[in-house]
Amino acid sequence: MSSSLQIGPFALPWALLLMVLAVLAGNTLGRRVGRAQGIDPEPQAFRVLLLALLVARLAFVWPYRGLYLDEPWRLIDIRDGGWNAQAGLIAGWIATAVWAQRRPQLRRPLLASVGLTSLVWLIGSGLLLWQRPTDQRLPALTLNDLQGRPVALAGLNGQPTVVNLWATWCPPCRREMPVLADAQARHPGVRFVFVNQGEPPATVQAYLASQGLHLDQVLIDPRSTLGAGLGQRALPTTVFLDARGRVVTQRIGELSPATLADKLAELGPALLPSSSAPPP
Repeated sequence: MSSSLQIGPFALPWALLLMVLAVLAGNTLGRRVGRAQGIDPEPQAFRVLLLALLVARLAFVWPYRGLYLDEPWRLIDIRDGGWNAQAGLIAGWIATAVWAQRRPQLRRPLLASVGLTSLVWLIGSGLLLWQRPTDQRLPALTLNDLQGRPVALAGLNGQPTVVNLWATWCPPCRREMPVLADAQARHPGVRFVFVNQGEPPATVQAYLASQGLHLDQVLIDPRSTLGAGLGQRALPTTVFLDARGRVVTQRIGELSPATLADKLAELGPALLPSSSAPPP
């Protein structure tokens, strides 16, 4: 099963769709319970949701706060997918308990709303984790680099590896490329591979030269075979592999310095500089 729902050229991560479904289910149940009591719990439920989202974002940002100093605007740029869902869930329940204590008439509909939202999210997250392949590897493909030399993807083992699927026409790919280029220079113990999807070498070379990007291991995938083999048509997609060549995690969408550091941490905290590594 792919980690996203593909609708034409669009890809929606299942985790995002699960959160939307959980909120809708909880909101619907809360309204029904509140209607039976003649009250409207939606304003308070909406405040709980906003607080939970704010705490989830801040809980992710705090361990990587040093990475936001140069570009503080990234704090509110949620396109990078940086959230701590567990912290948000805890904050939501604390807020629910406080408001239910202060306004007893809202207790039942608010508890119903937050309870069902939490239950749907927990069960759905468990199912997504359960269906995730335990020994997924890159397809057995051979692609050419910019000099026309063949590179076998099956040979990309022996050290942690980050494989980025991108294209020059893709805006989020263009935004995250300097982040990945900087990480390649900072982490010599990690292999970074940039697999262009569907463009000729001349286009890729011209783009890299125009942006002043100096990347190692740029491969050309003219038919987007790797993306199809991974079940991902969305760009950018970044796959993180351990030293044995097994897929540990992946990110569909743009990476910021903080979300890249967070994904690299799953390959091993020793790979990260102390200023960006999360606390134990």
